[in-house]
Amino acid sequence: MTTLKGKGVYGAIALGRVSVFSRKEASVKRTHIDDTEAEKARLAAAKEKATEQLQEIYNKALKEVGEANAQIFEIHMMMIEDEDYNDSINSIIETQSVNAEYAVAVTADNFAAMFAAMDDAYMQARSADVKDISNRIISCLSEENNESAASDEKAIICADDLAPSETVLLDKDKVLAFVTAFGSSNSHTAILARNMNIPAIIGVGEELLNSVRNGDFAAVDGYTGEIFLDPDEETKARLEKKRTADEEKKRLLQELKGKENVTLDGRKINIYANIGSVDNIGAVLANDAGGIGLFRSEFLYLESSDYPTEEQQFAAYKRVLESMSGKKVIIRTLDIGADKQVDYFNLAKEENPALGYRAIRICLTRPEIFKTQLRALYRASTYGNLGIMFPMITSVSEVQQALDLCDQVKTELKADGIEYSDKVEIGIMIETPAAAIISDRLAPMVNFFSVGTNDLTQYTLACDRQNAAIEQFVDTHHEAILRLIEMSAKNAHANGAWIGICGELAADTSLTESFLRMGIDELSVSPSFVLKVRDAVRRCDLSK
Repeated sequence: MTTLKGKGVYGAIALGRVSVFSRKEASVKRTHIDDTEAEKARLAAAKEKATEQLQEIYNKALKEVGEANAQIFEIHMMMIEDEDYNDSINSIIETQSVNAEYAVAVTADNFAAMFAAMDDAYMQARSADVKDISNRIISCLSEENNESAASDEKAIICADDLAPSETVLLDKDKVLAFVTAFGSSNSHTAILARNMNIPAIIGVGEELLNSVRNGDFAAVDGYTGEIFLDPDEETKARLEKKRTADEEKKRLLQELKGKENVTLDGRKINIYANIGSVDNIGAVLANDAGGIGLFRSEFLYLESSDYPTEEQQFAAYKRVLESMSGKKVIIRTLDIGADKQVDYFNLAKEENPALGYRAIRICLTRPEIFKTQLRALYRASTYGNLGIMFPMITSVSEVQQALDLCDQVKTELKADGIEYSDKVEIGIMIETPAAAIISDRLAPMVNFFSVGTNDLTQYTLACDRQNAAIEQFVDTHHEAILRLIEMSAKNAHANGAWIGICGELAADTSLTESFLRMGIDELSVSPSFVLKVRDAVRRCDLSK
């Protein structure tokens, strides 16, 4: 048995035979051309044909992965008409008197290298998109079909990489999984795989291509990013068991998907999902969450070697809003500090960081960082249904300062002629006893509360959540915690605000009915718990 490791981009298990993906690579040779105008006319005809093909692919993607995820092919059609891209191709044809195929290939290499050299991971991934559209144009110029022949048997597709168009054109009914030697989790191919619910591993390396052959038996674990070639019986049994558990979850999904989160006596509640990255959106959609109740924006900072720029943040927020197609997305502003340290913030060492310089305290004392994030958030707000949430609130003045900065940012954007939505909801985390106790004063200032039960438990019980030695003293069902939540719910509703819970207790189904009786309007949980909580809600009868 040989075990190879990459990065799982969609968690699921597959066992079956390997099919090595092969494509017809158009052979590009440099040829001298006398009539450059005729060559440019050939190019125009090929671009028109390529655009027609992309329109067909877009229509297929629209049905399979939805409008937001099909938009990449609209972008590809726009890229074909990009002025800089076309100026480069036409200039090469004219100045060098060469064939269009060669001019397109050279331009593709240059533009792909330019994108790959950028610091932004999202822009780096666009390198593959340039290659994709260029290969399509070259294929149309040479009148070759660039797609691989279909197979009648289900298989694990192994390839060097897959372009977005190749991913969409795969027959989902015949694909057990796909594994690529290269690629990135930011690529549209990875995004499409997640939304098509295809088990997928990327970035295995060249060893993949040297190790697999058509017909080999393999097992794919999309959770761990491992592919097992010729797995032994123990490994097969272990993964079969894991796959059976997955299939049971899917059965539950099929039974509950599309059904309302409503109690037996008719009370409706929102069930949203918590995520830390745009890479998790596929899981949100697959588990039928009604929205995103907590997007942990600090992961943009934790995964970067320097402060993420406004453009980088805007791209991430825009993508998650677009992907959720109008469903509510609540993005928590920067929550760095305590157990989440970032070197380039140069935070001083603290004896008790949980009680120190963190979250909103950093944002209010480093307003240039906070305003960069707020600008990105408001710019992205026109692409979906956005809520902005401030963490670690303890006072009225903190909320007022944050709101003042929001107003400053909106004024600046308006002055710059940049659009933003005027329907953005503002909320705060209830994760300190102080916030819960003065929730009657905080509620009139905001649209919603979201209870962070992990920190609320820590601060209420004086139990450091990082200290395993005192775990026996941590009672998450402690009466004091539940009273603080109930108090916050009462004060929220009395002042026209709604209230949710986004901490771990939201997924504790032994408390679901208690939370509903308190008046909790929304529960936000890890995507894999959405259906479990929906099931618990639908079993509640609050009339008794």
